[in-house]
Amino acid sequence: MRNILFIMVLALLTSFKPISKDTNTADKINWITIEEAIALQKKEPRKIMMDVYTNWCGPCKMLDKNTFQNPDVVEYMNKNYYAVKFNGEGNASVTFKDKTFGNPNYDPAKANRRNSAHEFANYLKVSAYPTMVFFDEEANYITPITGYLKPQQLELYLKMFKADEHIGMDTQEKFNEYFKAFKPSFKQ
Repeated sequence: MRNILFIMVLALLTSFKPISKDTNTADKINWITIEEAIALQKKEPRKIMMDVYTNWCGPCKMLDKNTFQNPDVVEYMNKNYYAVKFNGEGNASVTFKDKTFGNPNYDPAKANRRNSAHEFANYLKVSAYPTMVFFDEEANYITPITGYLKPQQLELYLKMFKADEHIGMDTQEKFNEYFKAFKPSFKQ
């Protein structure tokens, strides 16, 4: 009887992952709202990267798990961008550029299924999920990037927009040249 109790206690103790002393926000992206990001831009100008997702979107979950957990992505995002998470089919009210957006056709019964598109997602020209929307240091819209991206694929866009290398890139050929010359440093 004692041996069984000992084995059960041992199994219970070894089944938990220890909490690291190093656990802090440096190992996670500091997600905020678009309103918070714009307020922070007034104190410290940075570009904004907004992850537009939905609750039902499989590639959105893969992006969260595989890309937004990558240490290189986390470090670069927290240092150089304001990161915003936005549910493109959610019910949150959003104020952007003195205009308030909502989702008047939102159905709470469909909270984890396809729902009506949020007015802000439509305003941002989001047509699929996930979409990462980039804004400059004054919250001016740069462009949306649609689809699941691995860390090195996202790195290309993060660094291109951070350095304003997208300015003047007005043809596919110019982007292709940039793409061919780009040397990723993020670990996959």
